[in-house]
Amino acid sequence: MVREVQVGQVLTERDLGKASIALDPALQAVRADDLASVVGKRAAVELKPGSLLTRAQVTRDSLVKAGEHLVPIGLKPEQVPATALVPGQKVQLVHVPAQGQADVGKVADGSPQTISGRVVKASGAAPGTGIVVVDIATSAADGPVAAAWVSAGTLRLVLAAPGGS
Repeated sequence: MVREVQVGQVLTERDLGKASIALDPALQAVRADDLASVVGKRAAVELKPGSLLTRAQVTRDSLVKAGEHLVPIGLKPEQVPATALVPGQKVQLVHVPAQGQADVGKVADGSPQTISGRVVKASGAAPGTGIVVVDIATSAADGPVAAAWVSAGTLRLVLAAPGGS
């Protein structure tokens, strides 16, 4: 990679360079004579200058699939997990009542209402405020509900365990 490419951005010839190095066969780097095969694909992860490109780092697919909505969530510094948020990571969006409000967001068994989601991208902390914006893909049915929770300030993001839902 000769330039930084953000998650979801389409790769162009200007983003790619060639290097002559010896590689471990286990590393499935894109060969210099095969660079044209990745031009026009989307970055599935953030790509940094100087890094080698592998096929697993690009995709033909949109990062938000048919039947999904993308919900941006702004998180204050104390709401951001210490664990880095990475594309593809499973999360739960949890409805929590505003302080002093009745909790109408509970389901029949008394647990809070949740929405399953997947991290598409997480920004770095904004200078001055520390706010991190996380783009979450949810089902199309859950997207407007999650957006309403964000707007009301009643949404919290919880990381799912690896392999969890």
